[in-house]
Amino acid sequence: MDQPKAKPPEITQAMINAYDEYTHLTLDRRSFMQKLRTLAGSGAAAAAIAPLLAASQAAAEIVPANDARLTTTDLTFRGAPGDIKAYAAMPKDATKLPAVIVIHENRGLNDHIRDVTRRMALEGFLAVAPDFLSPSGGTPDDEDKAREMIGAISPDIYGANTVAAVEFLKTHANSTGNVGAIGFCWGGGQVNRLASLSPDLKAGVAYYGAQAKAEDVPKIQAALMLHYAGLDDRINAGIDAYRKELEANKKDFQIFVYEGVNHAFNNDTSAARYNKEAADLAWSRTVEFLKQKLG
Repeated sequence: MDQPKAKPPEITQAMINAYDEYTHLTLDRRSFMQKLRTLAGSGAAAAAIAPLLAASQAAAEIVPANDARLTTTDLTFRGAPGDIKAYAAMPKDATKLPAVIVIHENRGLNDHIRDVTRRMALEGFLAVAPDFLSPSGGTPDDEDKAREMIGAISPDIYGANTVAAVEFLKTHANSTGNVGAIGFCWGGGQVNRLASLSPDLKAGVAYYGAQAKAEDVPKIQAALMLHYAGLDDRINAGIDAYRKELEANKKDFQIFVYEGVNHAFNNDTSAARYNKEAADLAWSRTVEFLKQKLG
């Protein structure tokens, strides 16, 4: 006789908030698991829930790395203080395409971001995902270590290297010279900042990213599309002030808030936070926007 399937553990908003605090703020791994045990009711339940909150790299591949429709390669470009490693993808046999920088989350350049890069390439772009942990030796396999490394590199270095990525793609042999950027979480914040640093960036798409500082908004020349998760109180606290500054400075921008979904709703490797409906809608808006602004 077949045994009934085990009921999946219940994941509450408080658990998701605790994970967000762990991955973005001050909660360390031990404190997070203690908090999760309290919320879940037992150590066993916490152990079952933790992997569902985290990203699973086993689920990272939607477009295969060897997809016959694409040409992919690893490359480097000059940054600060040295070379920046990157992963690139473009439609096979394409010649000149608008270019899109894909900026990773605070986990660094992992398989999920490589997959997103391939998805962007299939939309008709030269897509390049720099490893912004290159100054520290590159993205490690350990995500906790990657998050520590992200915080150890200065904002000035990140700024210089995002600008260097724009400069690199402006003159790339397969680029039309029109460059945009898309970023997620930490990378979304970097898109907002890059828009204030590079007059050559034509379009930026930030997914649940920290907003640019008010004093930097006048320097923004790129068109912006900003995606936010309705339940993401931490990031959303800055929306109104950012909107006000963008409007006051007559910037080209669009803001979309997806109600009832969590930070990282686009990351399909995180079972608890991914929301397919919101992710698909945001992606379709993103692709249309980038095609319109980059040609």
